[in-house]
Amino acid sequence: MDDTLSQLLDDIHLSGGEFRYVQAARPWGFGFHAHGLASFHLVIAGRAELRVPGEAPQILEAGDMAVMTSGRDHTMHDPDGAPSESLWPDLSGMIQGHSQEPVMLGGAGEQTALLSARFRFDADLARPLLSALPPSLLIRSISRQPPEWLRIGLEFLANEGIGKPGRQAIVNHLAGILFIECVRSHVEALPEGTSNWLRALRDPALSAVLSAMHQRPGYGWTVPELAGIACLSRSAFADRFSQILGQPPLSYLAEHRMRLAAWQLQHTKQPIRHIAEIVGYASETAFSQAFKRQYGCAPSHFRQQADTGSSE
Repeated sequence: MDDTLSQLLDDIHLSGGEFRYVQAARPWGFGFHAHGLASFHLVIAGRAELRVPGEAPQILEAGDMAVMTSGRDHTMHDPDGAPSESLWPDLSGMIQGHSQEPVMLGGAGEQTALLSARFRFDADLARPLLSALPPSLLIRSISRQPPEWLRIGLEFLANEGIGKPGRQAIVNHLAGILFIECVRSHVEALPEGTSNWLRALRDPALSAVLSAMHQRPGYGWTVPELAGIACLSRSAFADRFSQILGQPPLSYLAEHRMRLAAWQLQHTKQPIRHIAEIVGYASETAFSQAFKRQYGCAPSHFRQQADTGSSE
């Protein structure tokens, strides 16, 4: 599962990780306008209540972490006492750059320490993952201590000084590691019989197939070849893939190729004919027709719209 999950995370281009410590004293509370970005909050000491619109409130103890996968706005406050919500600051506006100075919130009562972060990834490429995840992932501590992987990550972050060369790349990788570990913990806790994209990561046969598809999206995969990777008969593989992922294997591959093509059109200057080759199409015409079916416009028009949006 780990290699496949790492490959899939590479595909979503996680970037822009920013962290900020928060020192809050009762009564305290803050909002978090996510602006579509993923975020997480780790309670280092004390307690906090997380509220996401439409979801039940969650109490986080020391060592617990909440990962907001959906980019939805949310709030956090002291569960035992908070000021009027109209007075809560927007913490997301205070997470800029990589300041080691904590944000000070609240009054003079019992203290809570948090580490909050936000990061971005390509929403289109991440769609299969995000659609299978709940709006928030909760990682519960054991004996009020963070899991070992989280403790090591926090120590590494604390020792990574401001202004060091390559710091942003390191922070992005650390955000990716934390995200992988959180998703892995969630996948391992999925009940038997769950049918979705994440459940496939726990299935050795389907995990190997997903890894192959994502490693070589431009290859002309056939169902018999994919069934061979899964070590299943063609019919057994097709049934298993469709049952767990909700669509036939080649339909999944076709959608993944179009997501990759859209990313190439938005973020590179590659000629369209070359993008067509990258995602497995022998001709630019066939690629353009498939792309238009998926996105409702020709690749050239899609690129023009992306260029216009980025320049505004």
